[in-house]
Amino acid sequence: MLLRHLAKQFSANCGKMTPNSSSRLLRKRVAREAALLLYSSQEKEYKQAKERAAETLGIRVLPTNREVAEELDAIAEELEGRNRQNRLIRMRKEALDIMCVLKSFHPKLVGSVWRGTAHRNSDIDIAVFSEDPNLVVNVLNSKGFRIEKTEFAPTPERGKAGASFHVFVRLPSGDEVEVVIRDPEQRSLRYRCEIYGDTIKGLDIEGLRKVLAENPLQTFVPKRRS
Repeated sequence: MLLRHLAKQFSANCGKMTPNSSSRLLRKRVAREAALLLYSSQEKEYKQAKERAAETLGIRVLPTNREVAEELDAIAEELEGRNRQNRLIRMRKEALDIMCVLKSFHPKLVGSVWRGTAHRNSDIDIAVFSEDPNLVVNVLNSKGFRIEKTEFAPTPERGKAGASFHVFVRLPSGDEVEVVIRDPEQRSLRYRCEIYGDTIKGLDIEGLRKVLAENPLQTFVPKRRS
């Protein structure tokens, strides 16, 4: 009900559109609807969420992924308030714990917990590097982590077909960790973020420790280009 209220409130606030602002407001409407779909877990991917939102609203204009991400962030802030900040700090501490366990695999925190945009349905994304995924799985098992499932997933790299191994861990808090295991040769590769368009830098163990000590709510979202 609250999500529906937010959607109606947003539509009412759009007001009358001028020719110069119509495209921007249409994109914003679709972005808001797509963000609601993502936040309520009705869709998992931005592309599908945008297409479904546009179809629902009868609008052909599609927003950028960043526009959807900004609406998603606004929704989470409206609905979660202070709890969101507490959750982010907790998830970053949990990430540090599991990264220390996986220290020999050069772990990096990526995703929304790194960015500082995590919401109640977010998981913790950690990238590690190993020639043998079983080594990572064995370490997690030996430390008592609850592994819910593992799977290979295709990951095209610069035009070439490839695959990464994903390990899904459920923590006592209920938070989920997705550990993505890549080949060590990929450590030097830089990945472009499909949402913000920047390079995904992430945080290593020391970087995360510094953030938690100095500014645990720090965000890593690039400024919009003027």
